[in-house]
Amino acid sequence: MNSATDTDRTFPAALAAVAEVDFYDDHYLSVDEDEDEYHRFDFEPTAYFESAEWTTGMFRSWTGNPEADGDVYLPFGQDGAGGRAMVWRARPGRPLSDQPIVFLGSEGEVGVVAGNLSDFLWVLADGYGPMEAALAEELASRPEEPLVRLAERHATTPRRTAEEIVTETRAEFPTFKEDIHAMCR
Repeated sequence: MNSATDTDRTFPAALAAVAEVDFYDDHYLSVDEDEDEYHRFDFEPTAYFESAEWTTGMFRSWTGNPEADGDVYLPFGQDGAGGRAMVWRARPGRPLSDQPIVFLGSEGEVGVVAGNLSDFLWVLADGYGPMEAALAEELASRPEEPLVRLAERHATTPRRTAEEIVTETRAEFPTFKEDIHAMCR
């Protein structure tokens, strides 16, 4: 699982564009008419990848395993509780844009979000942040137009719903959660 040897840490332009979006403060999705409430993204993107040293320390702390290696993870954002959205270099020799996006929550939650950066943009456009996409059982489409426009500018894959993308990614990486939890002490 952690055999990727790529060292590219160049921050992708698409993630830089995501970092400019104000998700946490005043970035609301449409009102849920059934519940009469606003849905918010719980996502604070960064405009950089955390350092390799920081990432290894975070991963070792998260797993409780001093031997755990976080080399294949590139954190680029968090939720309000400190859970991390990360690029997972699971496909050796392929560019960062082709790598899956995953989420590690502050309370041990784990999940895949999208199979590549482009699909991650469509997940955001469909109304879901990394935590929500990784953990939700059902993902009802609720497009957010500013994020649709961002995805249209940067995505290289066709537009699909978050449900389609997350379902496909979970099928491609069915043991991600178990593999991560196996590293925990």
